[in-house]
Amino acid sequence: MRAMRVHAPRKPLALDEVPVPQPGPGQVLVKVLACGVCRTDLHVADGDLTECTYPVIPGHEIVGRVEKGGKRFAAGQRVGIPWLGWTCGACEFCKSGRENLCPKARFTGYHLDGGFAEYAVADERFCFLLPVCYGDAEAAPLLCAGLIGYRSYAMAGEAKRLGLYGFGAAAHILAQVARAQGREVYAFTRPGDSRAQAFAKRLGAIWAGGSDETPPARLDAAILFAPVGALVPQALKAVKQGGCVVCGGIHMSDIPSFPYALLWGERRVQSVANLTRADGEAFLALAAKTAIRTETKTYALERANEALGDLREGRLEGAAVLVP
Repeated sequence: MRAMRVHAPRKPLALDEVPVPQPGPGQVLVKVLACGVCRTDLHVADGDLTECTYPVIPGHEIVGRVEKGGKRFAAGQRVGIPWLGWTCGACEFCKSGRENLCPKARFTGYHLDGGFAEYAVADERFCFLLPVCYGDAEAAPLLCAGLIGYRSYAMAGEAKRLGLYGFGAAAHILAQVARAQGREVYAFTRPGDSRAQAFAKRLGAIWAGGSDETPPARLDAAILFAPVGALVPQALKAVKQGGCVVCGGIHMSDIPSFPYALLWGERRVQSVANLTRADGEAFLALAAKTAIRTETKTYALERANEALGDLREGRLEGAAVLVP
């Protein structure tokens, strides 16, 4: 099969011919129909995540048809393969419903070969059936941008006024969920990015501006999807007493020092790590009932480097999706 693989950090992905993987016990082989391109894939390609063994096939927003293997799904069923690929099931975190923190967890497109390829294998226990109302490319961003966004959203509690820093794949999905639930969305983009600000307003944001701007109202909570540590104190300035700043990414640049006064007033900073299967089931059930329109730009598999470049440079509205 054809696969786009990372052979070394900060090197372009290579189009390789590799054997089609074969499922082991409890695994399924899927024919990849679409695979979203996530900022975490950039971190894998850039070597920001240090547990990767190269070469590796990135991609953890996989939509595919089951070809064979396993017992949970019938051949031909469409499934989604997310970031969380395996957990031990025996540690204190797994036993307490926090499998996202399992120290032995394995992640798709990082420890395990992912979906920038024509076929992929996955542990059937960590796959999801997908809502039929979404096409293949439309469903792909739900599997990380949607799932991690949803977990971040849950961490924000009942925030009426919600700030979203970095209006990319995750924020464009989450904004629609928040608006459907009657919340006010305030979108923060790169300074001067009028195109992204117009996109945010089109999806229901009542205000959109640069990340260096002060919103017209104090926020109850803010979620950071941009991997920029300097945005943490910026967001704390925008959040009122008792509010929280949720960091939704797996990697972020260092957070600079800031005055304690920004944190005082029982504000808090919260990170989000990975996802659980319960998050996946809850969000996909919500997505089946909510009219989420995922904005996607599709690329042929061999154009994965172009898709990653467009993501890196902020040239996308919504999400990039590879279609083998």
